[in-house]
Amino acid sequence: MRELILFIAMSLDGYIADRTGGVGWLPELSQCVECPDPYTALTREIDTVLLGWNTYRQIRSELSPDVWVYRDFTSYVFTRRTPPPEAHIHFTGESPCTLAARLKRASGKGIWVCGGAQLAQQLMAADLIDRYHISVIPTLLGDGIPLFGKLEQERKLTLLKAQTYCGITDLVFARRR
Repeated sequence: MRELILFIAMSLDGYIADRTGGVGWLPELSQCVECPDPYTALTREIDTVLLGWNTYRQIRSELSPDVWVYRDFTSYVFTRRTPPPEAHIHFTGESPCTLAARLKRASGKGIWVCGGAQLAQQLMAADLIDRYHISVIPTLLGDGIPLFGKLEQERKLTLLKAQTYCGITDLVFARRR
């Protein structure tokens, strides 16, 4: 079965974006000499990316308007809208949990839950996320879009790895079965 991986950055107080949805608080790591590259490691083990509409729109309008940054992967964008078709991007109104469960059963490499919070929270609530890779940024936003929401039942995780670099703490957890 394919692994569903939440790979995301959050502030120390648990937000993935500021109160306006911005991510300008995320550090620029190009100056960091001792910086490992967990993103490149992730891209070697996935072939599919899941995104909510707001994350897709932010990437398209702010972060990479000219080139789809995930063009080497099959991308699924959850939306009720019907934007024009794009190569390697599937816009879908299907339930994220239904699609994720089906993709996990299909052949292929890992599936990256790229964002946003609503998507991640739905998948967490359904206990579909196998691995949590969370980069904790040493910033307190005070308000914004929280990564975690309410769960009907607690989720036990096992710490697989913890590392720090350039002030960032990467925590990797697996779902306990």
